[in-house]
Amino acid sequence: MTVPNDPNRKSTADSQTSHEFAPVMSLERQLPQLVDHADVDKIEQLLEHYPNHELVRAVSLLDDHARGKLIDLIAPELAADLVEQLPTVQAVQLLEEAEPDHAAAVVNELPSDLQADLLSDLDEDDAEAILLHMEPTEAQSARELQQYNEYEAGGLMVTELLRYPDSWTVQDVINDLQAGAEKYRDYQIQYAYVTDGNQFLRGVLRLRDLLLGSRSQVIRNIMIPSPLSVRANMSLEELHGFFQQHHFLGVPVTGDNGQLVGVVQRADVDQAWIEIQDRSFLRRQGILRGEEIRVMPIWERAQGRLVWLSLNIVLNLLAASIISRFESTLAAVIALAAFLPIISDMSGCSGNQAVAVSIRELMLGLVKPRDAWRVWIKEVSVGLINGMVVGVLLGVIATIWKGNWVLGLVVGMALTINTLVAVSIGGLIPLLLRRLGKDPAVASGPLLTTVTDMCGFFLVLSLASAWLEYLK
Repeated sequence: MTVPNDPNRKSTADSQTSHEFAPVMSLERQLPQLVDHADVDKIEQLLEHYPNHELVRAVSLLDDHARGKLIDLIAPELAADLVEQLPTVQAVQLLEEAEPDHAAAVVNELPSDLQADLLSDLDEDDAEAILLHMEPTEAQSARELQQYNEYEAGGLMVTELLRYPDSWTVQDVINDLQAGAEKYRDYQIQYAYVTDGNQFLRGVLRLRDLLLGSRSQVIRNIMIPSPLSVRANMSLEELHGFFQQHHFLGVPVTGDNGQLVGVVQRADVDQAWIEIQDRSFLRRQGILRGEEIRVMPIWERAQGRLVWLSLNIVLNLLAASIISRFESTLAAVIALAAFLPIISDMSGCSGNQAVAVSIRELMLGLVKPRDAWRVWIKEVSVGLINGMVVGVLLGVIATIWKGNWVLGLVVGMALTINTLVAVSIGGLIPLLLRRLGKDPAVASGPLLTTVTDMCGFFLVLSLASAWLEYLK
C-alpha cells in the first residue's frame, strides 16, 4: 500500500538547506551522477532535505541499474523512508533491483502491513530470498500477514502495538514503556491493549488513564472493558463503513479464535479506500491490472491494455452483427443511420446512471445481491418516466427534421423501450457481478454498452422493417 506524502515533512529551517544543490542543477540531474559516483553522503543529504514529490520523480527517472545501486548505497532507514513514498509498482521494482540482504534490511524498517503488501507483490523467488535475510521475528510476522487479503482487516492491520497482560499494574506498563522507548518510538500509538493469559482481547487502556492512575493499580481496573473490535477477514467496504460510524483512530483486530492479532488504523483504511477507487477507475478505462505508471516495462503495459482492446473488438462485432441483418432496411431508409448512434448513446447514458447508483449503494452496504427485485422495480419506474420524455423529444425532432411522422414514431418508441432495457440491466448487472464475486466497476460498463447497443439497433431496425412501406 502506498503511504501518502507528508506535506509537512520538511520544516522551514530545512528549506534553505534543501535547495543548496538547486543552483547547480536540478535533483533529477544530480541524483544519477551521485549514484554513478557512489557519493553516499551527498545522496543521503538529498534524500533527507528534498520534498517527497521531488524525490519520487527523481527516482522514477533513474534506470533499473541506478535504482538498484541507489537502494544498496544508502542506509536502510533512509531507503525505507523512500520506499514508503513510492507507488507500489515502483517500490516493488526498487526491492527487486537491490541485493537480497540489503532489501531485507530495508523491509525490516517498514511497518508490518507494508512489509506484507510489498512481499506479496514481489516475484515469489525474490520475496523468499528477502525473507531468508530478514530478522526471524519480522519474517515470521510478514509470512503470517501475507496469508490475509490485501484489502481485508488482516491485510491492512499493523502488528506493532502495545499489548499488556490484564494482571499488570500501571507501574509495570510504565517500566515497559521506558525500557522499550527506542522500539516504541516508531509505533503509531493511541492506546494500549489489554489481554488475558490466552491473548484474548479484554480491554483498551487509554494513555491518559495510565498517566493519571495510581502506580499500584492493576490495569484491568482502569481499562475500557469489552471494546469494539473487528475480525481479520472484515472487508475494506465494511471497515470503511465502520470508521464512518465510529470516530476512532484505530480499532483492534481479532482472529477467528478471538485472539488479538493487530490494529487497523483509520488512516490506512482511508488510503486503501482511495487506492481501490483509483484502481477501479483505471480498470473502467481499460487498464485491467488496475495500476500502471510509465516506468513499468513497455510490453507489460501494452499487454494489460491489449486484453481490454481485444475484448472490445468482440463486443463491437456482436453489436455490428445486428445491423448486418437489416442491411436492406438501412439501404431503403438511409435516414435511420443518423438515429442509431443517438439511441445507442442516450440509452447507454441512462444505463450508466443506473450502474453508478447500484455500485455506490453496494459500496455503502445499502443493497445486497438479494435485493435485485427491489432495485429493478425502482429503476424501471425511473426509466419509464425518462424513456417516455426523451423518446417523445427525439420522435418530435425526427418528424420535423425528416418530415415523416412514422420515422419519429419508430425512433421515439425504440428509445423509450431501450431506455427501460438499459436501466434494468444497469441496475442489476452490478448486483449479479457481486454475487459472482467479480468487480462490478470493471465489467458492468462493457456488458451494458454491448447489450444496449444490440437492443437499440434491433428495436429501431425491426420496427422500421415492420413499417417499411410508410418510411419510403
